[in-house]
Amino acid sequence: MAGPDLSLDAQRQQANLAFIASGAEFAFGNVAARPLPIAALQTLRAGSPGVEAVLDGGLTAEVLRLSHAGRRWAVKRARAECRVRNDDGRTSFLNELQRHAELAGLALPGVIAPVYGSLRAGLIVSPWIAGRHPDVLDERQARTLLQAACALAEHGFFEWDYSAGNLLDDGERIWLYDFGYCYRFDALTQFNSAGNGTAHPRHHPVERIEGRHLFGALLDAGSDDQALPRFVAFKRLAVDAYETLAERLATRGATSAVLAHYCGLAARWRQALAQDPARLYLADAWQAHASDLADDLHGRSCTPRTLRRAQWLQRAVRNHAAALRSTGTLAAEDAALSDAALLQRYRDREAEASNYQL
Repeated sequence: MAGPDLSLDAQRQQANLAFIASGAEFAFGNVAARPLPIAALQTLRAGSPGVEAVLDGGLTAEVLRLSHAGRRWAVKRARAECRVRNDDGRTSFLNELQRHAELAGLALPGVIAPVYGSLRAGLIVSPWIAGRHPDVLDERQARTLLQAACALAEHGFFEWDYSAGNLLDDGERIWLYDFGYCYRFDALTQFNSAGNGTAHPRHHPVERIEGRHLFGALLDAGSDDQALPRFVAFKRLAVDAYETLAERLATRGATSAVLAHYCGLAARWRQALAQDPARLYLADAWQAHASDLADDLHGRSCTPRTLRRAQWLQRAVRNHAAALRSTGTLAAEDAALSDAALLQRYRDREAEASNYQL
């Protein structure tokens, strides 16, 4: 049994690794709602009747688009070994099943509801969402994604991975369908699912969207000067979203610390957007790129974008070191280094990332 001195992450990992090792089944949903029997779903492949596409880019699973009896389905099949090589990766499919089972009765906006899932069969079967993965978020996309993210947080689900591959835009709203890295926390007393729930307040839904998706998309779309107005538009929506989230949590009885957390972020962003949005952009971009680079290195799941993040961080040190230091943007371990040593650190991390490219 997980001890009380363990972090929330360690407790979760320990419990899920033990569950997987036990050989026990975890399943949810309606067997009758599946389009095909389990054995038939497990043996589908490109060229099988009804299989219209095989999407093999996921780190935890492959997804097949199946047409059957006039409906389209997403058939997600777990890989024998997750491509994220750490305990979170090893437990991600079980974790996703757990979250879907818990979310099933909530009907949150933008959250897909699978009809069936099974750990031992390695399957999650969902209605197919006809859409595309977003690039730089426009106003509609940003508004609906923030709505979904805040609804999850309000109900005690902390989603860590808002990467584009986990998002689908059907033309009306953004949908979330992959919850392999979504963990439970107490939304009324905690900020997130890291540490003891309050020790790492820098991680919150907007920060996760910026780190895993927004700043990566902006990086690919053009220069920092081109990115700034798009960032400002997103951040204005984020201010409104957090003010609304704080109001909803207040009605649920959230602690003053939790309410101050969201209200404080919204107030700081509102002031920064009015006074010096470029300064806010620099600080948030640094945190987003540094955090995502660290995540990819930890999971040994780096991509060409990972390398571009490391290169952006190096340019920021060369061009904006004084501003990064004066705003307190740098983590303690980075702030303790000279500019030259900090630049070398991110050169070394770029080299390390190049060795871990998928």
